[in-house]
Amino acid sequence: MKVILLKDVDSLGQAGEIVQVADGFARNALIPQHDALIATDVNVAQYESRRRMHAAAADREQRGAAELAQTLEKTSITAQVKVGEGDRLFGSVTAQNIADLLKEQGHDIDRRKVDLDEPIRSLGVYTVTLRLHPEVTATVKLWIVKA
Repeated sequence: MKVILLKDVDSLGQAGEIVQVADGFARNALIPQHDALIATDVNVAQYESRRRMHAAAADREQRGAAELAQTLEKTSITAQVKVGEGDRLFGSVTAQNIADLLKEQGHDIDRRKVDLDEPIRSLGVYTVTLRLHPEVTATVKLWIVKA
């Protein structure tokens, strides 16, 4: 029986491939688990149409992220923080703080897209990486200054 794989299946193929499998394997394993569809002309046409729509949407999303990255590359943000002896910060500057600073400038970036290895705990200038899309990243200059 020929089936269209909806998901990657180990030792069988990648999602989107049309493969020949045993009838019982298709009826008892692949189709009930929603890993495959029977490869009829109608199903193949519908799958190709859905695949093209998803590819177009993903392309639009990536282009939008690339445009946002170009805008963010020109952006510089400043965090004014309270400091103690030896210019040590009270607390730290976290991904949430950076997302809030970007929001004040009109860029709605989720805190989970801010890539910090650890919170910032000292004054200075930092380069912060933003993961806007799996294939698009942007860097923003962050100034940590005394309040």
